[in-house]
Amino acid sequence: MGSKKIRNIPNVILILGIIFVAFNLRPAITSVGPIIDLIRSDLGISNGIAGFITTLPLISFAILSILAPKIGHLVGNERTIFLGLLVLCIGIITRSLGNTSMLFFGTILVGVGVAIGNVLIPSIVKLHFPLKVGIITSIYTTSMNTFAAIGSGFSIPLAKGLSLGWRWALASWALVAVIAMIMWLPQLRNINKATDSYSNQSSNRSMWRSPIAWQVTLFMGLQSFLFYCTVAWLPEILESKGMQLSMAGWMVSLMQLVGLPTTFLAPVIANRFKSQKLIVFIIGLVYFAGVMGLLFVQTNGLLIFSIICIGSAQGASISLVLTMIGLRTKNPRQAANLSGMAQSVGYLLAAIGPALVGFLFDYTHSWLTPLIIFSIITILMIIAGVGAGRNRYVADEVIQKT
Repeated sequence: MGSKKIRNIPNVILILGIIFVAFNLRPAITSVGPIIDLIRSDLGISNGIAGFITTLPLISFAILSILAPKIGHLVGNERTIFLGLLVLCIGIITRSLGNTSMLFFGTILVGVGVAIGNVLIPSIVKLHFPLKVGIITSIYTTSMNTFAAIGSGFSIPLAKGLSLGWRWALASWALVAVIAMIMWLPQLRNINKATDSYSNQSSNRSMWRSPIAWQVTLFMGLQSFLFYCTVAWLPEILESKGMQLSMAGWMVSLMQLVGLPTTFLAPVIANRFKSQKLIVFIIGLVYFAGVMGLLFVQTNGLLIFSIICIGSAQGASISLVLTMIGLRTKNPRQAANLSGMAQSVGYLLAAIGPALVGFLFDYTHSWLTPLIIFSIITILMIIAGVGAGRNRYVADEVIQKT
């Protein structure tokens, strides 16, 4: 019995390492929004330029998500994740030190560091926990989303409450990155050699020709589009419904917090079934109900219920699609490639979404058109997700085409 516990110690250390990496995948970005006015006033930049601070990381995600699996294949996923944490730490510090140029350069580095972790953690999970993809994905996505909410909530108290200012408020997240690097050090002794054994499989060279890979990718992209659009514009939408802006701002935090239980539960449930089509359909219906609430209801009580529906569906959808990356692939290399493909397209759509919605509102002076688009996107997300939830592997479809 004692020897079994000893053998399990490396797995415990790896899980802790994954959790601490996940802690770093959102707060360096979500901490910016609440103090964007402080940054804009201090640096004397326009609202448009200030808004670009939140777009740059998403563009970095889109570009680096394609490159991360290749870098991981060359130097090992474990080393690449460590380098990603190092780049993230440097980026966090850089953006807090200098002028506007340093702010943007540091923000790009933050996006690069986070993108590497986003893409390669599913591959690590697939390699070391092939039979426990659901529960491990639950653990790390819940950790990620919890710290995303903490990042949003702590910015104002750090910057104003403790009088640290926006620079030190943002720089403080470098400490979390340093701790994660320390926690990840044991993994550098076990560089992923399994990746090389899959390098000659044709399925890994043809991921972009797989129909189910595209369905996973579209599910990822459409749910990302909806998430970043609602994070950016929900307060203004609620204010147009008569809700006080101060209360509307808290609704963004509520939306993220109510999603934590479903973030954890969705992968656990998904892993119990060969097909996830029904799960996707239920999540999509809840999401659609929430969007319909924003479109038609006016009272605060029903609006809050709609936000709870949206937040619950958002939490479930992001953790479910990350679980699908493991469930729809046969080996860690495929998981890394599918993760890179899905997140590249996904975050490209996420980067386009908020700007598109803002343009539509400026053009129409109404939230009706954006909300109708949200409802259409939700339906398309359900269709893509049902396809992605089929009990198929990307390799099976790719092999048939080669």
